[in-house]
Amino acid sequence: MAGRETTVSIDGDMFLINGDPTYKGRSYKGMKIEGLLHNSRMVQATFDDLNPETRGNWDYPDGPWDPERNVREFIEAMAEYRRHGLLGITLNLQGGSPRGYGGNQIWINSAFDPKGELREDSMSRVQRVLDKADELGMVPILGYFYFGQDKRFESEQAIIDATDNATDWLIEKGYRNVIIEIANEANVGYKSNLILRPERAHELIERVKERSAGKIETPAGRLLVSTSFGGGHLPEDNVVAVADFLLIHGNGQGEPDKIRKLVDRCRNQPSYSGQPILDNEDDHFDFEKDDNNFIAAVSRYAGWGYFDYRMGEEGFDEGYQSVPVNWSISSQRKRGFFNLLAEMTGGEPVE
Repeated sequence: MAGRETTVSIDGDMFLINGDPTYKGRSYKGMKIEGLLHNSRMVQATFDDLNPETRGNWDYPDGPWDPERNVREFIEAMAEYRRHGLLGITLNLQGGSPRGYGGNQIWINSAFDPKGELREDSMSRVQRVLDKADELGMVPILGYFYFGQDKRFESEQAIIDATDNATDWLIEKGYRNVIIEIANEANVGYKSNLILRPERAHELIERVKERSAGKIETPAGRLLVSTSFGGGHLPEDNVVAVADFLLIHGNGQGEPDKIRKLVDRCRNQPSYSGQPILDNEDDHFDFEKDDNNFIAAVSRYAGWGYFDYRMGEEGFDEGYQSVPVNWSISSQRKRGFFNLLAEMTGGEPVE
């Protein structure tokens, strides 16, 4: 599509934007930054709840829940994220737990109806975020499915149809800056939808690759696709064999050396062929320390993803995962992440 400004591609183990490695020429304390895709989990940017019994749970401190306010405030914040060095944002067409971690997820947040058709209002919000990312030179990591909401589908065929519909929508809109995460944490949940689990996760990866082949104006000529795994879980070899990049998570990995070992194990998988490795969900911080999960990932040449939610009795200013969200850099944790990111990447520090 004419007018698109940002193209993402992969060269070996590096991500490129518009033909140049990300963070071109950058290193940090002797560690290579060039080619990495640092990111933040922002899956609630397009959130809404279609369940009238739970919708009131997400009211703002100053008024009722409003999905249009939510997406508008996120889009308004994106340029600031980018100034501090953020290139990747993780989104998901079925969101993620609006309470940080799950429980009984009776809320309904899905861009798909039970048959796998796209919901127009949801995709309108997704489009606005992707358009802004394209304008800013950012790369959305767009998830299709989330284990808290996959139960909304009436059948496996509906999941296949949803995959095709989302893929066709991206092709029709002409996005060249989007990479795909088929399912968030393939090894967690999805008990009734085996096509999303590790043993069959390669099927939808290959389907998206084949369906988009020759239809995207990028060096690959198609969408770049993977699926993620839960905290500390090694991507299965059938996924490693077909994924364009490997998605790992650092949840539950409280010691930085666990992240180093996980990345090393990825590269030792029999089918590993040199793809980029990317942690796009990690709820460990310690940004002021000499070693933390962020630095550990970089030390093994892997991108890192900030996952922040409200903990205990924390208030509105904390976290990007808990709804309602204050999308500004409004807490000590957020400032710690963005300042370390800026130091690594040459972005502007947070004032």
